[in-house]
Amino acid sequence: MNLNDNHHYILSYYRTSEISGALFFGRLAKIIPSGPIQVDMTKHFADEAAHAFYWTEAIQRLGREPLKLRDSYQDQYNEAIGIPTNMMEILAITQVFERRVINAYARHEKMPNLNPVVRATIQKIMNDEKWHIEWIKNALKSLESEYGKDHIEDTIKKYSLADKEIYSKTMQELEERYNYLVKGEM
Repeated sequence: MNLNDNHHYILSYYRTSEISGALFFGRLAKIIPSGPIQVDMTKHFADEAAHAFYWTEAIQRLGREPLKLRDSYQDQYNEAIGIPTNMMEILAITQVFERRVINAYARHEKMPNLNPVVRATIQKIMNDEKWHIEWIKNALKSLESEYGKDHIEDTIKKYSLADKEIYSKTMQELEERYNYLVKGEM
């Protein structure tokens, strides 16, 4: 089964977002101090790169090549809320973003007539995404003595509100494409 243009775009968008995540976490893992956060961030970076490859492979198995897309979902964050200034803010925004990702993949997985290649790719990635949420939650907990539990929770809330705004503004085209897929127009 070949991909229609809408599904092709969505899978390519996922791929582009995973590449952006890999590049971001790779740069961070290279410069942060040694320790548990650096170790987990290095694994996170490797996972994101693997996810980009999984999407590349899935798109090719379905008879297409990945589209070259300029922007990813993460790019919208920098424009809307600025660049995080410390490790806690980086982890807080990442926690919000990873929750968004896992929800998007879960939604996609429930689509009618979903190709088994796409379903298997989502399932493979979801296992890593669950770990991403867990390690970040634990890392944020380890930073409570430095930043304060309330400050961390307030930061997550701030980024969650920003995420809702970003999602509503930047996901309109993707939503239209999702709607075609939900109708079974794969």
